[in-house]
Amino acid sequence: MIYLDNNATTQLDPRVLDTMMPFLTDNFANAASTHPFGVSASNAVKIARQQVADLLNCDPHELVFTSGATEAINLAIKGVAETYGTGPALGSRRHILTVQTEHKAVLDVCAHLETRGFEVTYLPVRTDGKLDLDVVRAAIRPDTLLVSVMLVNNETGVVQPIREIARLAHEFGALFMTDATQAVGKMPINIDELNRADASVDLLAFSAHKLYGPKGVGGLFVRQRRSGKSAKVKLEALLHGGGHERGLRSGTLNVPGIVGMGKAAELARQEMAQDASRIGTLRNQLEAGLLTIPGTRINGPRGYEGETDRLHNVTNICFEHCDSDALIMGLNSIAVSNGSACTAASIDPSHVLLAMGLTEADAFSCLRFSLGRFTTEADILATLNAVRNVVGELRAMVA
Repeated sequence: MIYLDNNATTQLDPRVLDTMMPFLTDNFANAASTHPFGVSASNAVKIARQQVADLLNCDPHELVFTSGATEAINLAIKGVAETYGTGPALGSRRHILTVQTEHKAVLDVCAHLETRGFEVTYLPVRTDGKLDLDVVRAAIRPDTLLVSVMLVNNETGVVQPIREIARLAHEFGALFMTDATQAVGKMPINIDELNRADASVDLLAFSAHKLYGPKGVGGLFVRQRRSGKSAKVKLEALLHGGGHERGLRSGTLNVPGIVGMGKAAELARQEMAQDASRIGTLRNQLEAGLLTIPGTRINGPRGYEGETDRLHNVTNICFEHCDSDALIMGLNSIAVSNGSACTAASIDPSHVLLAMGLTEADAFSCLRFSLGRFTTEADILATLNAVRNVVGELRAMVA
């Protein structure tokens, strides 16, 4: 099996597994226990928290460990709504601004808040998937509470200009959040650099299994330092029962998962540049080969050298007159996807691609190829041959 679905999940790095194993076997204590075994587990969590903080360049106490990015997003948006949208803080603002191409974790939470009296504006994107900053500025209102824009899109790899968007949000006194799940560990993120003047990131969600760590663990950055005129961010907790994670996320800590995420973050910080260079070269090779097939095109910005509009590991390709489900079935030894793994059971076309202006027919004809640390050139060559053959067979059937 050739695995090219790394945006859905990455393979657990063997070095991460080695680091986790002691905490799955001998060192099994609860990190909240005060006996020596518990203290040992607690110290391992502290090390992991520092490793993640080093990757993001933030303070360790600004991190809240969760079960993954979906929980982190729920904590962030619902926590902000409960804290600032129902009381005197920030003037009881009840307007949220987000984007039509966000992950369902954001969109579904926003839809839930609409039933609770909040108003949500879903911004359109250009045909390349990027936001128009003038459209963002025009949509922010005096009662806007939160602007939530993902850093890297999970289906297309499109990178949004979050520094500029954060600055616009803060001009109007709103908070800014980014779902950075597809970005953390793959591209440099310097929260300390972002948290200057009026361009600060207030909340940032991420998940370990997107950066070669284990599933079931992730985190949320919650800004605790002043940034410009902004005070530290306060959240209402979703889970109560023990006051873990500074009262923001009660529950026994997943020590093996947290330790694994810490190791994955350490490896990402050390190897990110070389991974990006090698993976980017392979992605470009794959993309260039796929585009030699007649009736194909990239969904998103096109660019190779020094690109900043699309992440280096993913390409989303439209194969005209080819059903994506049939393509996936034909590529039975290659793992690819036709959208987000979180909406794989849906029979609807990708909401991301529709927002970019694709017709339903074209949206049903697209595949996402996402490469990773363990992708090889042999994988790329085999994939190109297989895709050419399957596309030719499918088109011959309808000719």
